[in-house]
Amino acid sequence: MPHGILRVAVAVGAAKSAVWTRRNDETGKPEGVTVDLGAELANSLGVPFEIVEHSSSADIVAHANDDVWDVTFVPVDAERKVLVSFGTNYHLGDSTYLVSATSSFRGVADLNQPGVTIAGIEGTATLRSVRRASPAANVIGADATSEVIALFESGKADAIALGRESLRSLEIPGTRILDDYYHATGTAVAVPLGRPLARDIVTGFIEKAKANGVLRRIFNANGLAHANVAPENSVS
Repeated sequence: MPHGILRVAVAVGAAKSAVWTRRNDETGKPEGVTVDLGAELANSLGVPFEIVEHSSSADIVAHANDDVWDVTFVPVDAERKVLVSFGTNYHLGDSTYLVSATSSFRGVADLNQPGVTIAGIEGTATLRSVRRASPAANVIGADATSEVIALFESGKADAIALGRESLRSLEIPGTRILDDYYHATGTAVAVPLGRPLARDIVTGFIEKAKANGVLRRIFNANGLAHANVAPENSVS
């Protein structure tokens, strides 16, 4: 490591998923899959590690060339491939909408109409897909999950757009999650551009973590027993 420490960038918010971490009420520190993966990676390298907090995966990628982090774990899409260097996927998942339990929305296509407002995190692969899937709707991009939830609970948004695991973790009373989805992709380990050796090292770590069950254990320990571990050498 160029700084003698592994700096792991994580997204901290109100949700908890293969990407999102959530702050522990007692310690104030973020907890989740990416924190645990970072700790395992640092241990395998024999170096200390430091958590670098960001407001979203979009915020992480936006700072990829600012020398503030060494490794991260974020969803893959075409826009990000020119900003960071991805290794293999560690998670496969989809994104959909959370809506009021009493709403008439039954599928993703139902929200693609004028007068419908959808809220999500600006700059994310998820929200870019929302704008493609629901061009007729009003799509609002916020900086944090707490802002998205506030828009929904205040009635300013008809739906929340996030990954399915993230939506499940919100546990907002009187809501339901649609069965179908508008976006499916892998979430992968990534390093800043121009570091091919680092990319190969972290990719090797991810593949080993899949094979030896470490990744499954980390998912389960974070309440994500339903999350899908990506297949061997999976790329998006």
